[in-house]
Amino acid sequence: MLRWSPGADERWQDYAVEAGADTTVLDALVEIQRGQDPGLAFRYACRVGMCGSCGVVVNGRERWACRTPLSTLGPGRITVRPLYHFPVLRDLVVDMAPFTARMRAVGAAFTPGDGERRDARISGDSAERQEIDGAIECIGCGLCVSACTIVAHNARFPGPAALNRAFTLQRDSRDAARSTRWGVLLSEDALARCHGQANCTDGPDMAPMPQSRDARLRDVPLRDFPRSPVPATRRSRDRAAVPRSWSRVDSR
Repeated sequence: MLRWSPGADERWQDYAVEAGADTTVLDALVEIQRGQDPGLAFRYACRVGMCGSCGVVVNGRERWACRTPLSTLGPGRITVRPLYHFPVLRDLVVDMAPFTARMRAVGAAFTPGDGERRDARISGDSAERQEIDGAIECIGCGLCVSACTIVAHNARFPGPAALNRAFTLQRDSRDAARSTRWGVLLSEDALARCHGQANCTDGPDMAPMPQSRDARLRDVPLRDFPRSPVPATRRSRDRAAVPRSWSRVDSR
């Protein structure tokens, strides 16, 4: 396990646990903290794959610790480290503030129109609702951001989670900020920077975040034009639209 705390050097530390057929990575972490190393820091809450707070990198791949049985990881040593592309606070705990900042940068909050009724509904069996079914399953765990190699090279790239959220809003006929949101999405540092490598889907816990969502989002302005015209400034580098810096602790 990769250990680090402020003022100390990072280090790999070995632990041994007795594991049963159903023992998960999270079970092992809890056992280590309670019985071997009370100073070990990690996050968890629901323990059933609903909150996403236990996200870590296991054997090089982003996983939810609570949904990863040790028995599925094969023989030999298992490595656990914090998520990539997030500042590390201590051990396996990362600062999620950059994740939230990227959500804000793409306008991830629903914006009702002036005349929109508070109880306006979109039918669950409508084409509009079905188009975003997979996208709304995202729980904001950050695994896809950790896996994204473009995030590693461009600190202004919103990342797959923020683009996924933007997709759900751009397809929502009730949202009043779609034209404004295109100014960010169609800048040089947003949709255009997704290379389609699909690292954000390469793992069992990232299935609700299909990479094809970005490709479909690129098609929306063409399909919706002229109802949602693309801003004339879309090709300019909108440096104020997304954060200028994002601490990447790539050595951890």
